[in-house]
Amino acid sequence: MQLTIFTDTSLRTLMYLGIKENEIITLNEISTVYDVSINHLKKIAWELNKSGYIDSVNGRNGGYKLAQSPEYIQIGNIIRKYENLELVTCMKKDGFCALEPACKLKRALQEALDAYLNVLDQYTLSDLLTNQDELVEALFSDYKMKAIQH
Repeated sequence: MQLTIFTDTSLRTLMYLGIKENEIITLNEISTVYDVSINHLKKIAWELNKSGYIDSVNGRNGGYKLAQSPEYIQIGNIIRKYENLELVTCMKKDGFCALEPACKLKRALQEALDAYLNVLDQYTLSDLLTNQDELVEALFSDYKMKAIQH
């Protein structure tokens, strides 16, 4: 299953805010580090804020920060919130399948999806940040730091 760019960038934004947990971070900084559109990040930040994952801080030195501790942000919940988990038409609420009731595809896909989500439910944002030194090194190379400062 491939995550949408929206979900992928949402997760990476949360990771960035988790790495810099005690700071207020601008979308420009995140945009520069991840090389993503600021307009796309604005939509993501709005959704993450609306969902209670991040807080916005207004003012001259404003930006964003995590709204809760990383150990309380479950990865499975983020996937459920932002991904379309109806893998095939028949999994939709009013979906139709010409093969019903004989088709076993829906059940197989549902079992696979449940297993996928069960694994992700075992991870929190905190778990994704356990190698913080390596993440910091990857994110804050000299090149990226110069770009952020300008």
